Parts: sequence; C-alpha cells; structure tokens
Amino acid sequence: MGALTARASLRGTASVPGDKSIAHRALLLSALAEGESLIQGLPSGADVLATRDCLRELGISISEAAADGSVRVHGKGLSGLRTPRRVLDCRNSGTTARLLCGVLSAQRFSSSLDGDASLRGRPMARVVDPLRDMGSVIDYLEIEGRLPLRIDGARLPFTLHKPEVASAQVKSALLLASLAAGSGCRLLEAVPTRDHSERMLQYMGSGLSCEAGLIELPPGARLQACELSLPGDISSASFLIAAALLLPGSELLLRDVGVNPGRCGFIETLIEMGADITLENQRLVCGEPLAEIRVRSSSLHATRIQGKSIPGIIDELPLLALLASQAAGTTEVRDAAELRLKESDRIESTAAMLAALGVACETLPDGFVVSGRQTLHGGQVDSRGDHRIAMTAVVASLLTDDAVEISDEQCIVVSFPGFRDEITRLVN
Repeated sequence: MGALTARASLRGTASVPGDKSIAHRALLLSALAEGESLIQGLPSGADVLATRDCLRELGISISEAAADGSVRVHGKGLSGLRTPRRVLDCRNSGTTARLLCGVLSAQRFSSSLDGDASLRGRPMARVVDPLRDMGSVIDYLEIEGRLPLRIDGARLPFTLHKPEVASAQVKSALLLASLAAGSGCRLLEAVPTRDHSERMLQYMGSGLSCEAGLIELPPGARLQACELSLPGDISSASFLIAAALLLPGSELLLRDVGVNPGRCGFIETLIEMGADITLENQRLVCGEPLAEIRVRSSSLHATRIQGKSIPGIIDELPLLALLASQAAGTTEVRDAAELRLKESDRIESTAAMLAALGVACETLPDGFVVSGRQTLHGGQVDSRGDHRIAMTAVVASLLTDDAVEISDEQCIVVSFPGFRDEITRLVN
C-alpha cells in the first residue's frame, strides 16, 4: 500500500458505505415484495453485488445505481422468481448463500448455489439442517456441509424453531423460507442476535411480531414495496473509529451510522476501555436506529470479552486485538470460536498479522490474549484474502515508522471500496 504518515492525527467528517448486512436483506425482501422499491445508500461492495446478481439471475429487475447511489428493485411477489439458467454464484458472500438457501427452499423450481474457494470452505450445515427440519430438500453436491449445493423447492409447513446456533443468518434464512412459503413460523431465540431482518419485515408490513425472545411471522404474510434508506455500516466505521482513538490529537465525526443494539458491541466495549466516543442526533430511519458518532483520541485499558457479548462484536474482534496491543494491561477474548469460520481463520490470521508487525498475540481455541503497550513496526502482512484483516493492517500502518505491505489488499472491496483513500484523506 502507499505510505501513510505515521503518528499523525485523524481529523474531519466522514461517511461510510451503507450497511452491508442490511443491504443484503433490502435486496432480498424488495425482490419478494409486490411493486417497485427504492433503496437509497446501497453499498457497492462485492458481497452486496453478489446478492444483486443472483437476484437478477432469478428474474428480478434491479437498476444500476443512480448518481445519488439509489437503486430500484422491481419486486415480483413471493412466487415471482424464475428458474435460474445457471448455478447461482455467491462469490465470497456467506450472507448471500445462507439467506438464498431460505428463499429458494420454498420455490417451485430447483436451483444450485456455489461460491469461490473461500466460501466453499465455510460451513453451511448451520443453515441447511434447520431448513431440512422445516421440510426443505437440500443436497450437498461435493463435500458434506459445504457448497456447492442443490435446492429443490418444497411445500413448507408452519413450524416452531429454536435455532441451536446463535446466528442472525440462520434466523433470517428460516424467516425467509417461511415468508416465501406463505406458511409463517415461530422462532425461539435463546441468545439475541442482530435483528435487521425482523425490523425490515415489520417496516415492509409483514405483521411480524417480536417479544421476549419469541419471533412470530404470521401465515400469509405479504410485503409492501417501499423506500428504504440504509444507514452507514458500523462495521466499516469501526476502522475509522479505531484509527481516531489510536492517533493522538484526533477528532472524527462519522455521519448517519447505524447503531442497531445488536451491532454496537464494539463501541460499548471501547467505551468500557476508556474511549471518548459519543452518539449524537440519535433517530429512527426506516426502522433502524441511526446516529452521528464523535470520536476523540483516547488512552485505553484492557478488557475481557466472552459469553453473550461475543455475537455483538464478532466482526470487529481482529481490530480489537490491534487496539488491545496499544492499551494498558492484558486483554482476553473467549467464546469466539466462530472467528475460525469466517473468510479466514480470524484467530490465526489476526495473530499472524500482529506478529508480522512485531506484536505478540497468544491464540486460544476460542479466542486470543493480547498484552498492551507493544510497539509496532513495519512488515509484510498476509491478508489471507480477508477484508477485515487487510483493513486492520491499514490502521496498524498509521502507528509504524516503516512501511506495511499487505498482500491482496484488493479484498477490501468486499465491504469498503475506497477505504484506503478515505483514511488517507482524513490523516493530518
């Protein structure tokens, strides 16, 4: 990557791409609605484009992004998808593959899903098994539990589910299958997970209800086409937040960022560690909470993260490891074995990234331990094709006097195209 000024400050106002998790759901639910929906702020990252292109292959007309970033989706209702002419390529997007499993389980045709080498290595059974319990007909075509797979549409009854894996993707796949089937369902959620699907289903008129861990989608639910304005992606914002905290003299204002309670674990943890972060102008837009986030450079202290705190911070844990290396004390993360099942084994890839920059990180089967106040130096980082590892290394490069070289930095386009340019613009 190009040189960035070490030990500079980060100052100014910035925006981040639309929320990736919400964007997938906006495209899928707009496709299943009746009529034209307008999605504003749809991000252009590779994962979201994978969902868009799969829906186009299923017969849904989706416009190219307008000058203001808005996209129009011509929904065809719950039974309007067509038989795809080829295998649906989910590329590197686990969300695309898992949520499409739900949608396609209730169609009147057969289809197949595949992805790139990285996605082929990620687990699918966590979604496939509960869908099969519902009555879905899904077969693995090569390796048990992995893509590629074939889905034969089936009639799905009203069912009661208690997912064994605390995963918003699993929950969303079951809701999408029940919606597309017209059967409805009840879900018992022992551990709360991101509720983007529930919020959007409610906003689009499905009649879904949520109370005390019980989620109920009524039989015969329909979706109304509407205008959806997506909040900025807090996972993308987290890298700018981290840079502002680490660089002395920094003050950064991030506009229109989603602050869904299920996604704020990173911010809550940082505040507990001593970070100067405030949420301003909090409001609700299209069912999702938004705010401006103000960040000032701060001296951090160590923390321990485990148990029910993990789902709300899982995507930001590699970045937290970098922050922990600059905090006072020793930080420990447990109960995060899920990290080993991401785009890379993020426990090992995080430790390897830090080691390349002179930072010791002890790996655990379900997490890691990092001692603070370590000095970083330049080096060569293998991103392992993982966008979050690559972006964390970019942030780390701001703390080194020597260059940091990152392999396959292009993988950052999965979630934040233009990230390097934006962070360079903010450095003073």
